[in-house]
Parts: sequence; structure tokens; C-alpha cells
Amino acid sequence: MNILIKPIITEKATANSELNNCFSFFVNTKANKVEIKKAVEAAYGVSVEKVRTINVRPDRSTKFTKTGIQHGKTNAKKKAIVQLAEGEIIDLYTNM
Repeated sequence: MNILIKPIITEKATANSELNNCFSFFVNTKANKVEIKKAVEAAYGVSVEKVRTINVRPDRSTKFTKTGIQHGKTNAKKKAIVQLAEGEIIDLYTNM
């Protein structure tokens, strides 16, 4: 099972990594905090202090077309915010 899907690189996530040493990732929806911690430590060679997870619900949409009403939704996602130990850092731009 591939636990880490991709890092989240947004303005808010970048500011959080610079100020609080917390990095955000999209992770597998079935992964737990212990598995996420082990995956980050193995992939980037850092020590993790805390892991917080967020389940993001799917977005639902309705479109009105010539053939009728079309309903759809996106996939559910899971985010993980990983806080590293003091002095540790992940360089997301060269470690891809």
C-alpha cells in the first residue's frame, strides 16, 4: 500500500512549514497515523514528532444540460499534517 501520495504545496502549507516546521501531504485514505509517521521517516530521513490527519469529504456538483440533470462528485481525500523535530527540514523541491 502506497501511503504518501503527494505533498501539498500551497501558500498556507508553505507558510506552515516555514513558521511551525509542519509539512502537509495527501495520503492514502486507509492509512493511520503510525503508518504515515513511518512512511515520512523512511521517505525523507527525518524524525517526526506529531501527525494530524484530516478526512476531506467529496465535493458534489449538479449540472443542468440539454439531456437533463447530471449529478457528480469528486473522490474523498485524506490529508496529513506532519510536525518534524526541532532542526529537521524536508526540501520538497529537490526531493521529488
